[in-house]
Amino acid sequence: MRIVKLTPAVGKKLLRARQERDAEAERVASEIVADVRKRGDAALFAWAKKLDGIDLRRESLWISESEIRAARRQVTVDFVRAVEHAARNVRRLGERQLPKPWTIEVESGVKISQVVRPIESIGCYIPGGQFSLVSTLIMTVVPAIVAGVPKIEVVCPRPNTALLSAAAILGIKRIARIGGAQAIAALAYGTESILRVEKIFGPGNKYVTAAKQLVSSDCAIDLPAGPTEAIVFCEQGNARWIAADLLAQAEHAKDAASLFVTTSRSLAREVQREIQWQLAELPFGNAKFSTAQAGAILVAGSLAQACDFVNRYAPEHLSLPENANGLVQKIRSAGTVFLGPWAAQPLGDYASGSNHVLPTSGWARKRGGLSAADFVKCISVQSITRKGFLRLGHTVETLAESEGLMAHRNAVRVRR
Repeated sequence: MRIVKLTPAVGKKLLRARQERDAEAERVASEIVADVRKRGDAALFAWAKKLDGIDLRRESLWISESEIRAARRQVTVDFVRAVEHAARNVRRLGERQLPKPWTIEVESGVKISQVVRPIESIGCYIPGGQFSLVSTLIMTVVPAIVAGVPKIEVVCPRPNTALLSAAAILGIKRIARIGGAQAIAALAYGTESILRVEKIFGPGNKYVTAAKQLVSSDCAIDLPAGPTEAIVFCEQGNARWIAADLLAQAEHAKDAASLFVTTSRSLAREVQREIQWQLAELPFGNAKFSTAQAGAILVAGSLAQACDFVNRYAPEHLSLPENANGLVQKIRSAGTVFLGPWAAQPLGDYASGSNHVLPTSGWARKRGGLSAADFVKCISVQSITRKGFLRLGHTVETLAESEGLMAHRNAVRVRR
């Protein structure tokens, strides 16, 4: 991983590169989405064979409940306990995140209530690259269960035994063997084999993220959660631990972005050496990692400059190994923050309870990560008595008349 002086030009280049990747992905995803929307299963099967090497005319599209139960019997007790532990923490946090029903009397005779209802049907997209992500199944399915969603559809192009057994533990009865932009289109518009859902959840590669944004005018989505991004930001720290966190996120994919931001050139060199040593020690070695292309060590001229870059980049994951001078208070935008030297990023990826479906590509400037609240609708109920009507009537007539909406005024006036 190269060491680069953080200048305004370098910062702009990093932000621009992310935007260019998104534009290219949108072009490809647009073709796939339009084809599946038009031709249904025929297009879905064709793209699955072309992009994932899966022949759905020979293999069953849906993995059955019996296959899922069989996988459950093949895993170790330790694995079952790990899934249950992670799910328990995600569930506890989800229960706290759910909006609550309430009622307020805003003035005499006028009561406004909030009722909370689950979304009727959702699709959970589980990435299936080299390994299907058990953790993403937990992060999307458990909050949906907490919210009371009655219909949960799960899709994954290559669900392995671990994923299927986790599905059994969580109570999922079937999984569709599809992925990529074609799976997003199928969930959003429906095909002969896939029922249309109300909202799609889950992270994916840049094509999946682009597809989600393309269908979002017709089907709700959780958030743009694309290729992994991570920044570790500190002036002092344990170089070995910092390097390990950077490599953990770089492991996801070739377009994962891992950045170390610091004001200390000596710490930058230590981290650079540690990355090389750890790459040599890891089982997959250098072949699996793309830190030379998608990562960098950025040396800022001041703490203020470093903070400004971090906030503009708005990373999906942000580690602050030290909280010197209240550093966390200077952060305005990040998907999730890992505070302190013991807060290893993989703890949040798997089991701390905080959701790992997080905004990427700068979306953390606009919203936070996935929560149980994303799986429900808050409906307002207005209860107005005759007394309340009389208190509001003149105000409403005046405002309606100012807008030229005379039928609105009339709907109040006829009740007098």
